[in-house]
Amino acid sequence: MPMSSTHLDLKGLKCPLPVLRTRKALSRLRPGDLLIVECTDPLAPIDIVHLARETGGSVEHSSVCGGVHVFHLRA
Repeated sequence: MPMSSTHLDLKGLKCPLPVLRTRKALSRLRPGDLLIVECTDPLAPIDIVHLARETGGSVEHSSVCGGVHVFHLRA
């Protein structure tokens, strides 16, 4: 079965909502699927990376541009 990619737009949400919604989205993915998360919460770089470690996923890419943090998480 081919891997899928899911986009999650969490811009404007404040802690803890971005990490809670990311956790929920990750729980619905199959191993190997990609989750792309965009958020503006300044704590997101810490929270999202910690969540990936905690759930056994990985952060393949992270960047910030214009205050928007973008994470590519592999389930």
